[in-house]
Amino acid sequence: MPPSVKKRSKKAGLPPGTLVHVGERKAEHVKISVLDYNEAGVEEREARTVEECFPFKDKPTVTWINVDGIHDTSVIEKLGAHYGIHPLILEDILNTNQRPKMEDMGGYIYIVLKTLEGGPGSSAEAMEQNSFIIGSNFVLSFQEKEGDAYGPVRDRIRKGGNRIRRLGPDYLVYGLIDAIVDSYFTVLERVGERIEVLEEELVANPTPKTLQGIHALKNEMLFLRKAVWPLREVINAIERTESELVRKETRIFFRDIYDHTIQVIDTVETYREMLAGMFDTYLSSVSNRMNEVMKVLTIIATIFIPLTFMVGVYGMNFQHMPELGWRWGYPLLWVAMLGVAAAMLVFFKKKKWL
Repeated sequence: MPPSVKKRSKKAGLPPGTLVHVGERKAEHVKISVLDYNEAGVEEREARTVEECFPFKDKPTVTWINVDGIHDTSVIEKLGAHYGIHPLILEDILNTNQRPKMEDMGGYIYIVLKTLEGGPGSSAEAMEQNSFIIGSNFVLSFQEKEGDAYGPVRDRIRKGGNRIRRLGPDYLVYGLIDAIVDSYFTVLERVGERIEVLEEELVANPTPKTLQGIHALKNEMLFLRKAVWPLREVINAIERTESELVRKETRIFFRDIYDHTIQVIDTVETYREMLAGMFDTYLSSVSNRMNEVMKVLTIIATIFIPLTFMVGVYGMNFQHMPELGWRWGYPLLWVAMLGVAAAMLVFFKKKKWL
């Protein structure tokens, strides 16, 4: 049974909206960070309790509340209750096996995406679910593991004098999603480098280890495809939504993310086709190498067939065999055997079988 099915089984029988964390716990403690800003300034803090986030709801500035570690359901429940988030949305946030999607709830928009780890030695299978809630003056983001791809967005907010400080929560979410899509390109670059190495091995000396590498990359591309394909629908839904929370001047930026998403999808499909071709090439290479071995063994066996016949004839113990009593019989047999072997080798060479 797949692990995701086992994790979901603990919710069986519970009423809709019951807050249960489904997924792997990746953080020891819950970390809540707050970035409150407008064009004039920035206030940044790390909240020790969820109640410290409540006063920001009524401020005219843009507030970004990021929660690392969603295993503590009480934190999610309190934050959701104060900001008016529906229990079914909170339930989806706590379920880290969600498919990327977007839901317009009227007073806010809920978005869930997948991020991938692209560092050295990491795997494209190492997914992290990121949930966003866009309100009129706030953005709530949730993830299980501490550490994300949002560093450049935070730096732009702190720096000031740019578009993100002038525009609203919708543009902030654009920046966060853009950072996620950019991380996909980083992962694809790493995958492309690994494919190049495997191609060199495949041409030079394919081994069972090469086949294992191809299988591992095919699995990673499957995970990456599952994360990227729904993202196209999500970005398209955000761009076309009639919600006032996504303003007209921001939609063009989401269109740019849509174009990047299509590029990622095209690259993923190209890599999948390359890996499928590499798998076929490996099988052909192994088959050709086996054919070469069988050809050599067949030629050796063919050469020894007449030699074995000759040895078998003169190995019989009949009394009246003239050659057995002849002085030059033994050396002549050797000359005949070597002559037959040489003639067969010349024949095979002319036929280009050797």
